[in-house]
Amino acid sequence: MRLLVVLSVILGCLAGLVYAEQTAAKIRCETLEGVTGFGFLSWDTEGGNRFDENLLVPGSGVSLYAHFGGDDWRLLQDVTVTQDTAGTILQVYRLSPETQLTWRTTIAQKEGAVLTMQFSLDGSLPAGMTGFRLLLPFNPRVTPTTAIPDQFNAEGGFNLPAIVSAPDFGQMVLAEKSGRHTGGLLLGSRAGKLVHLVLDLSLNDASRETALTLTPLYLESPDGLGNQELWLKARRGWFNPLQTTCRWGDPNNPYSSPPGLLANNVVSDPASCSLWFYADQAFWTPQLTPDISMMNTVRTTIDFWIDNKVKENGEMICYWHYAGFLDANAGPIIAAWNYTAVTDDLKWLESKIERLEFIADYLVQRDIDGDGMVEALQSGNYGTLVQPNRSCAWWDALNCGHKDGYTNAIIFRAWCCLADLEQKLGRSEQAKKYATMAKKMKASYAENLRNPETGWLAFWKSEDGTLHDYAAPTVNGMAIEYGLVSPEEGRIILQKLWDKMDEVGFDRFDLGVPPMLVPVLRADYLLPDAIGCPQLEDGTDTLGQYMNGGITAGQVLHFLAAHYVVGMDEKADFLLNEMLKRQAEGKFHNGVTDAAGQGIDWTDWQGNPTGYEGYLAESCRFLQAVLLREPHLRAKYYAPILNLENY
Repeated sequence: MRLLVVLSVILGCLAGLVYAEQTAAKIRCETLEGVTGFGFLSWDTEGGNRFDENLLVPGSGVSLYAHFGGDDWRLLQDVTVTQDTAGTILQVYRLSPETQLTWRTTIAQKEGAVLTMQFSLDGSLPAGMTGFRLLLPFNPRVTPTTAIPDQFNAEGGFNLPAIVSAPDFGQMVLAEKSGRHTGGLLLGSRAGKLVHLVLDLSLNDASRETALTLTPLYLESPDGLGNQELWLKARRGWFNPLQTTCRWGDPNNPYSSPPGLLANNVVSDPASCSLWFYADQAFWTPQLTPDISMMNTVRTTIDFWIDNKVKENGEMICYWHYAGFLDANAGPIIAAWNYTAVTDDLKWLESKIERLEFIADYLVQRDIDGDGMVEALQSGNYGTLVQPNRSCAWWDALNCGHKDGYTNAIIFRAWCCLADLEQKLGRSEQAKKYATMAKKMKASYAENLRNPETGWLAFWKSEDGTLHDYAAPTVNGMAIEYGLVSPEEGRIILQKLWDKMDEVGFDRFDLGVPPMLVPVLRADYLLPDAIGCPQLEDGTDTLGQYMNGGITAGQVLHFLAAHYVVGMDEKADFLLNEMLKRQAEGKFHNGVTDAAGQGIDWTDWQGNPTGYEGYLAESCRFLQAVLLREPHLRAKYYAPILNLENY
């Protein structure tokens, strides 16, 4: 038997539910027998039925705790719950015979679908009691709900207002109604699959009332976007790549995270090689509220990496303790361009430019043979990637190395971005240096990777001179997108890849497209075993599993963008619309799983899970294609590349 507290501002009182709606948004909260506070809290800002699924940990509730000094926080449980004729939920906590705390919850459509939790203290605090906290125990197994304030402080806390983001459910602005100072913490456990949003209530003998509000955030379309119909299809998932970490793990252990960094998900790893994914998404994201800018989080994450995770030779740590990733150095540079382009914060740029040059120059020095391509530490030769080592790229279970197509394309863009940043500071000589490196790579990139037998570019060329060609839409798409091959050749390559998809029978375009269309040889996978590692030498036994041709939607962005760059809009629109249909159903993740083979962040060619995160933030960055369809927005985004010849 559940105790249901009922409020409906749309349909009158309907037993069991609390609803609110403003045009589309719906909010639901519910008290459950045996659970102190609310045992059910959910919303759907896009007007669907996601609010029928609880965002909270089963058996836990949004609960009040009293503070008795130090780390002594005690759950308040002496409570009675009532509902008045207007539908207001009253929870009255008896603190002592003389003192009670009342928690009043209302949802008002006329105020913009605002959920208000008002707390009032009647009587003096009992001896030893000094304050109160509200705990919201979110369940990342459903979706990785996180909090995004304007910035975290040095102690890891933050002040309201903040955005509470529940991917595919929507974003809510959490604020103290009168603007009174209210601090918060974002804590969690990767192993335990827990995310705790903790708020220190401004409630004591001197301040006897406080009220918190949750208001739906409707993301405005990015400036200049013409196709508003596509934006409405993309809006539900747009915020999904913007996941800030909670504080989890031992901070003295590399398998941990401080709060407030852009990362795989709220209880997963931040990675420098992925930073540019999120910064690109933030680049297009408008100011969220008058008080909150996504770019402050981008800046904080860049600072974390370039100030704390660089080796003495300029090589970046990528994640945990792993180095050797070329895109780890390139990612923060691109992110710095994103941040500066949006904010025009030249003071910050001036303070960081030498640090950015330091990590860029590590890449410059890795052009070992002087041909313009940056050579990885890894040889990329067959059979050389063995546990516990990793490859040179985000594709860390593949044997990519030496002259790697994926990382060199990113480095090319990073050098163009750094040249632009140098020019902003009037550092013409430095700008010319990095522009020259970019031009040199552009002249040699395709020549190094072009396979005359297939007519497209190989994934990498190993140290022994072998082309490792896996018919890779991602790598070829990126090279075409960034202008490393001519538009004419780009169109030929793209058509050949479509023909190859027909040949191999791939037709699940709602999933995206595979990153490679032929099996990865066992000798080109992480040995002796890893997720997706084939046992057969030809790789056919695990084709479609994880990085052996498994599909992860975020990397499809480059294949889509390549089509728009070379004028093949019809094919790209077909693919994008198929993926948008799947995104509308929330099928590019299945919550945080952190278990091999169970995560839908990667799927096989039939849509079965073959990943491990479950929720991988960058999966929804393919939504940027909604903007990159439009030429004037491409000109803005690719400006550092398009301006290269001006140096």
